[in-house]
Amino acid sequence: MRVDFYSSSFCAPCAAARSVLDDAAKLLPQLEIVERNVAQHPDAADADRIGSTPTMIVRSGDGAEVYRAEGVPSVNQLLVALARAV
Repeated sequence: MRVDFYSSSFCAPCAAARSVLDDAAKLLPQLEIVERNVAQHPDAADADRIGSTPTMIVRSGDGAEVYRAEGVPSVNQLLVALARAV
């Protein structure tokens, strides 16, 4: 399972979102987190229809989107979404 995390420079909520991802990764060491700065990866951001940062997209093993959070989800919300991706 993977989380695509879209961030931007000088984004205070992005720091909070990183903290949520770090907490989830401590509980799920197999979790793959791919962070992309939207300014450095505009094509990927466009392909994933990113309208704001932070945005997290939880993907199942086959790459299908199972959950999207714009803003900062709680650790519990993210863990429930990750359970759906299994």
